[in-house]
Amino acid sequence: MPHQNPMQGILLKCASVAVFTVMAALVKATSETAAVPPGQQVFFRSLFAIPVILGWLAMRGELSVGLRTVRPIGHFYRGIIGTAAMALNFWALALLPFPEVTAIGYASPLLVVIFAAMFLGEDVRLFRLSMVGMGLTGVVIVLSPQFQTGGDDPYRTLGAVVAFGGAVTAALAQLFIRKLVQDERTSAIVFWFSVTSTLLGLATLPFGWVMPDATTAALLVGSGILGGVAQILLTSAYRFADASLVAPFEYVSMLLAIAIGWYVFAEAPTPVVLTGAALVILAGIMIIWRERRLGLERNRQRKAMTPQG
Repeated sequence: MPHQNPMQGILLKCASVAVFTVMAALVKATSETAAVPPGQQVFFRSLFAIPVILGWLAMRGELSVGLRTVRPIGHFYRGIIGTAAMALNFWALALLPFPEVTAIGYASPLLVVIFAAMFLGEDVRLFRLSMVGMGLTGVVIVLSPQFQTGGDDPYRTLGAVVAFGGAVTAALAQLFIRKLVQDERTSAIVFWFSVTSTLLGLATLPFGWVMPDATTAALLVGSGILGGVAQILLTSAYRFADASLVAPFEYVSMLLAIAIGWYVFAEAPTPVVLTGAALVILAGIMIIWRERRLGLERNRQRKAMTPQG
C-alpha cells in the first residue's frame, strides 16, 4: 500500500491541475483556429506525452523497470475510460467557453468523493462532505446562466451534456488510478494510458482529420508535452492521499481558467462566475486547513504515546 502523505498529495494535485488547465487552453485554441477534431487532438496529446514519460524514467534511472505491469487488464479499462473522458472534454472545449467547460468539469471531483466511498470503501467524513457540498453550490452558481439560456442554443446544450459526460468518465478513471497505484508504478500507469489513448485517437483518422499549419501543429505538440507532465503529477498525487481528499482541489483551476478565458479567448467572467469560484476555492482552503489540524493532532498523539527516555 502506498505511503500516505495528504499534504504532498494535495500539492501534487494542485500542480497537475495548473498544467492541465494550460494544456486545455492549447487544445481549445486548435479547435478555434483550425477546427481540429477531438480524435486528432487526443492523438497528439497522447503521442507527445510518451517522450516526456520516457525522459522522466531515464532521469530516475528506472527505464528498465518503470514500464513493467502485473495488471494489463486494469490498464486496458483505465485507458478506455480515460480516453473517453479526454475526448469528451476536448469536444466540449470546441462547443462552450473555456470557463464554462471548467465549471462543468467540477462535477468530476464531487463524483469521485461519492464513488470512492461506494466502490473503494474510503472513509469520507462529515466535514469533507460538507466542504464538497459548498463546492457543489459554487458549481451550481457558475452554471445557473447556462441552465437558463442553454436551451436556446442547441450547440451550447450539447456542449453542456458532453462536458458532463466527460466529468463522469473522468471520475471513473480516477478510481481506476487509485486501484492501480496499489500494485503498479506511476510510470507504468501513465505510459500505458498514453499508448492506449494514442492508438484510440489514431483510430479516428478515417473520420476526418485536418492538416494543421505550423502554429496549430505546435499547439498540438505542446498539449501533448504538458499533458505528459500533468498526468505524472496527477497519478503521483493518488499515491499519497485518498481520492476523496485530493479530488476537490480540481477547483483551483477556476482562477486560471478565468484568466485564460479573459486574456486569450475574450471571455469575460461575470459576477456570477466570480461568486461561484469564490465558494469552490474557499471549500478547498477549508479542507487544507482541516487536514493540517488533523495532522498536527495525530503528531501530538504519537509524541504523547512515545516513551520518554
